[in-house]
Amino acid sequence: MPVKSADFTASSVTDTTRHVVEEFLAARMAGDVERLVALFADDVDWLLAENPAVPWIRPRSTGAECAAQFRELAEHTVTEDARASVDTFLVDGTDAVLTGYLSGTVRATGKSFEGPFALRLTVEEGRITRHHLYENSVSIAEACTPS
Repeated sequence: MPVKSADFTASSVTDTTRHVVEEFLAARMAGDVERLVALFADDVDWLLAENPAVPWIRPRSTGAECAAQFRELAEHTVTEDARASVDTFLVDGTDAVLTGYLSGTVRATGKSFEGPFALRLTVEEGRITRHHLYENSVSIAEACTPS
């Protein structure tokens, strides 16, 4: 019996993680910053390669700061041109990894960016505690740089 209990617990944790990540993706697609704030923990391990040319990419550590990144991204990019596709969605316990492809256009320059991404999220007690995004930061920085 203990093995079944452990399996059930692991499955429950994995199911919770998957559910929270699906909620995160839905809130992200809807631009629902209030919902994003609720999904992020008070303190978040945030990693996204900082680049001074990209106004929406900077260090963050609170749930509110993390959620605000999505609002800032929308302010600086053309919403109608934003695309993201998820090719892989893996969940193991509290960790989730998504890979895919993203593209968009920077509003101020009219330049486009594109490239693959990988996102690692950790969910603890129903909230996102880790958000590590790896993306084509060179393409994004070039799109933010005026000609």
